[in-house]
Amino acid sequence: MRPLSDTETKVMFKKIMKYIGERVKLLIKRPDGNYCFRIHNNRVFYVSEKHVKLAATMPKDMLVSFGVIFGKFTKTKKQFYLHITALEYLAPYAQSKVWIKESSEQHFLYANHVMKSDLARITDGTQRNAGVIVCNSKDVPLGFGAAAKSALECRHASPVSIIAFHQADVGEYIRDEDKII
Repeated sequence: MRPLSDTETKVMFKKIMKYIGERVKLLIKRPDGNYCFRIHNNRVFYVSEKHVKLAATMPKDMLVSFGVIFGKFTKTKKQFYLHITALEYLAPYAQSKVWIKESSEQHFLYANHVMKSDLARITDGTQRNAGVIVCNSKDVPLGFGAAAKSALECRHASPVSIIAFHQADVGEYIRDEDKII
């Protein structure tokens, strides 16, 4: 367990900022205390500073997990992949959201992209390739992805065109249960 290097921090924050923008500061300074990011076995953990001190007393080879896994780096450390476990922390601060119809929830939860026919609404001002949080009609976050079309382009799109590319969904808890930790 160690703090992230400067390059790792830049790569990770660049990815997180796709979804929440400058609100990333709100992840660090929270009302319930200060939080930080730590790396252990190429996985980035989001953890309170109190828990970091407790985890520091454990031998590194005995430490499996602490805090919430936010994502992982590739072996070259040039790319960062967000895990679905970060959804709960990204959703309240999301800049862009896509809401899907109730009949399309299962389709998305089976790792399929969001089509225009699935779309209930989209945040105004969503840009192409922006990070989006996908929610159901009751505003419960289901996953995240990247906008394939801007909000303006969605109005004129055909019903079978892709609106948001799937990146992660809560169905991964079941499908990839052994890979999450």
